[in-house]
Amino acid sequence: MAPSIAIPAAAQQTKGEAALRRRNEELERELRESLEREERTRAELTRTMERLMVTEEAEERLCSQLGELEAEAVGQAREYRARIMELMDQLAGMPQQANLISQ
Repeated sequence: MAPSIAIPAAAQQTKGEAALRRRNEELERELRESLEREERTRAELTRTMERLMVTEEAEERLCSQLGELEAEAVGQAREYRARIMELMDQLAGMPQQANLISQ
Protein backbone atom coordinates (compact mmCIF):
# COMPACT_ATOMS: atom_id res chain seq x y z
CA MET A 1 0.00 0.00 0.00
CA ALA A 2 1.19 3.47 -0.79
CA PRO A 3 1.88 5.86 2.02
CA SER A 4 -0.75 8.61 2.48
CA ILE A 5 -0.06 12.16 3.50
CA ALA A 6 -1.99 13.12 6.52
CA ILE A 7 -2.86 16.79 7.04
CA PRO A 8 -3.32 17.54 10.66
CA ALA A 9 -6.88 18.57 11.58
CA ALA A 10 -5.57 21.74 13.21
CA ALA A 11 -3.96 22.85 9.93
CA GLN A 12 -7.20 22.26 8.02
CA GLN A 13 -9.13 24.16 10.65
CA THR A 14 -6.62 27.04 10.48
CA LYS A 15 -7.03 27.21 6.68
CA GLY A 16 -10.81 27.25 7.07
CA GLU A 17 -10.63 29.92 9.75
CA ALA A 18 -8.31 32.01 7.58
CA ALA A 19 -10.72 31.71 4.64
CA LEU A 20 -13.62 32.69 6.89
CA ARG A 21 -11.65 35.64 8.27
CA ARG A 22 -10.83 36.84 4.73
CA ARG A 23 -14.45 36.46 3.68
CA ASN A 24 -15.58 38.29 6.83
CA GLU A 25 -13.14 41.15 6.14
CA GLU A 26 -14.34 41.33 2.55
CA LEU A 27 -17.97 41.48 3.66
CA GLU A 28 -17.16 44.17 6.24
CA ARG A 29 -15.38 46.22 3.56
CA GLU A 30 -18.34 45.86 1.21
CA LEU A 31 -20.68 46.89 4.03
CA ARG A 32 -18.60 50.02 4.76
CA GLU A 33 -18.56 50.94 1.08
CA SER A 34 -22.29 50.37 0.86
CA LEU A 35 -22.92 52.55 3.91
CA GLU A 36 -20.70 55.28 2.47
CA ARG A 37 -22.60 55.13 -0.84
CA GLU A 38 -25.88 55.29 1.06
CA GLU A 39 -24.70 58.34 3.02
CA ARG A 40 -23.56 60.08 -0.17
CA THR A 41 -26.90 59.28 -1.79
CA ARG A 42 -28.80 60.64 1.24
CA ALA A 43 -26.73 63.83 1.16
CA GLU A 44 -27.38 64.22 -2.57
CA LEU A 45 -31.09 63.62 -2.02
CA THR A 46 -31.13 66.28 0.71
CA ARG A 47 -29.38 68.79 -1.58
CA THR A 48 -31.80 67.94 -4.39
CA MET A 49 -34.80 68.45 -2.10
CA GLU A 50 -33.42 71.83 -0.99
CA ARG A 51 -32.93 72.88 -4.62
CA LEU A 52 -36.47 71.72 -5.39
CA MET A 53 -37.90 73.84 -2.57
CA VAL A 54 -35.96 76.89 -3.77
CA THR A 55 -37.15 76.25 -7.33
CA GLU A 56 -40.78 75.90 -6.23
CA GLU A 57 -40.57 79.15 -4.26
CA ALA A 58 -39.05 80.90 -7.28
CA GLU A 59 -41.81 79.51 -9.48
CA GLU A 60 -44.46 80.87 -7.09
CA ARG A 61 -42.81 84.31 -7.11
CA LEU A 62 -42.58 84.30 -10.90
CA CYS A 63 -46.23 83.27 -11.26
CA SER A 64 -47.24 86.07 -8.91
CA GLN A 65 -45.14 88.60 -10.84
CA LEU A 66 -46.55 87.33 -14.12
CA GLY A 67 -50.09 87.77 -12.82
CA GLU A 68 -49.30 91.33 -11.78
CA LEU A 69 -47.75 92.08 -15.17
CA GLU A 70 -50.73 90.60 -16.98
CA ALA A 71 -53.11 92.75 -14.94
CA GLU A 72 -50.98 95.81 -15.67
CA ALA A 73 -50.91 94.96 -19.39
CA VAL A 74 -54.69 94.61 -19.48
CA GLY A 75 -55.04 97.99 -17.78
CA GLN A 76 -52.65 99.61 -20.23
CA ALA A 77 -54.47 98.01 -23.18
CA ARG A 78 -57.79 99.38 -21.91
CA GLU A 79 -56.31 102.86 -21.48
CA TYR A 80 -54.74 102.66 -24.94
CA ARG A 81 -58.05 101.57 -26.50
CA ALA A 82 -59.93 104.33 -24.68
CA ARG A 83 -57.42 106.90 -25.94
CA ILE A 84 -57.70 105.54 -29.50
CA MET A 85 -61.50 105.78 -29.31
CA GLU A 86 -61.24 109.32 -27.98
CA LEU A 87 -58.93 110.33 -30.83
CA MET A 88 -61.20 108.64 -33.37
CA ASP A 89 -64.17 110.60 -32.00
CA GLN A 90 -62.14 113.80 -32.26
CA LEU A 91 -61.19 113.03 -35.85
CA ALA A 92 -64.76 112.17 -36.74
CA GLY A 93 -65.92 115.53 -35.40
CA MET A 94 -63.27 117.62 -37.18
CA PRO A 95 -64.83 117.82 -40.67
CA GLN A 96 -68.08 118.97 -39.15
CA GLN A 97 -66.27 121.72 -37.26
CA ALA A 98 -64.45 122.74 -40.46
CA ASN A 99 -67.75 122.89 -42.31
CA LEU A 100 -69.30 125.01 -39.56
CA ILE A 101 -66.39 127.47 -39.62
CA SER A 102 -66.55 127.89 -43.41
CA GLN A 103 -70.28 128.62 -43.39
